[in-house]
Amino acid sequence: MLSTATRYHRTAARFLLNSLSQKPVDAAATRSSIAARAQMAAASSTWAGTGLSQQDFMQRDECLVVDETDTLVGTSNKHDCHRFTPAQPRGLLHRAFSVFLFSPDGRLLLQQRAASKVTFPSVWTNTCCSHPLAGQQPDEVDSPTQIADGSVPGVKAAAVRKLGHELGIPAEQLRAASFTFLTRLHYCAGDTHTYGPDAEWGEHEVDYILFVRPPQPVTLAPNPDEVDDVRYVDRAQLAAMMDPGSGLRWSPWFRILAERFLDAWWADLDETLAGTKHRDYGTIHHIL
Repeated sequence: MLSTATRYHRTAARFLLNSLSQKPVDAAATRSSIAARAQMAAASSTWAGTGLSQQDFMQRDECLVVDETDTLVGTSNKHDCHRFTPAQPRGLLHRAFSVFLFSPDGRLLLQQRAASKVTFPSVWTNTCCSHPLAGQQPDEVDSPTQIADGSVPGVKAAAVRKLGHELGIPAEQLRAASFTFLTRLHYCAGDTHTYGPDAEWGEHEVDYILFVRPPQPVTLAPNPDEVDDVRYVDRAQLAAMMDPGSGLRWSPWFRILAERFLDAWWADLDETLAGTKHRDYGTIHHIL
């Protein structure tokens, strides 16, 4: 297996060459390359996520590296994607997802990230935030066609996997088909609160927004290595929690979504979940 350093330099070099040439990436070749990397990653697959530390996930999770058009250009482990260094001051841009899970009566489930998280520990955020990975079954690598038609089965499979890992929600309570994909957000944020103005860790992601409202209340058994607290809130309660006077800290991706999009999506929750309003598969909102 390639060393971490070799994986990083090959991925970064390919990304740079593609950017400079401004030539379209060969999608078939890219997926073939990712499939080969996925076979290598399979030996360290984190599907169950049991018995592994945050540092284990940093080395084992193989993220999907993309360009600003969300075109796949390779893979790299979670550690390398999230490192902000002079050589890569914004890390490596990669795919992510943010789940907004609503109760049957329309309240949003929030989580407070565990204090042990490497990036943005102890902040409040939406229900679940993570990454589709190479080397997982079901496959979590979506094709351009699957993104264009809004089906994104890979991202949805990743969401089911992580909701089980982080919050203990059984997969049978959240079928992948029950998620509604809305749009994508491209953002970048260094974790300056934890690491100071020259933060060496951060997030640089194309974030897929998923809404879901199970017909029955879900079972919650939060993983203490991932989650410190959970809370269902209505719109007024969320506004109070996000008031600066509350003293609570929030993830940068959730703050962007809450301040720019969430209120309209939530106000039209039935239509949003049905995909008849606020669905925009083709747009990537670049908010940097």
